[in-house]
Amino acid sequence: MSAPAPHDHAAEQDPVEAIVKHMHIALPVVGAVLIFMLAFIAVFLA
Repeated sequence: MSAPAPHDHAAEQDPVEAIVKHMHIALPVVGAVLIFMLAFIAVFLA
């Protein structure tokens, strides 16, 4: 029988862990965009 392929744990990376590293930048940017969009909608409807 053939040997099973070696399982490389170093190559696997959780997508959540990849995002968490950049969360200190992404969270304020997304918050600022959300506030800008809400303000634009409020001015547009007023």
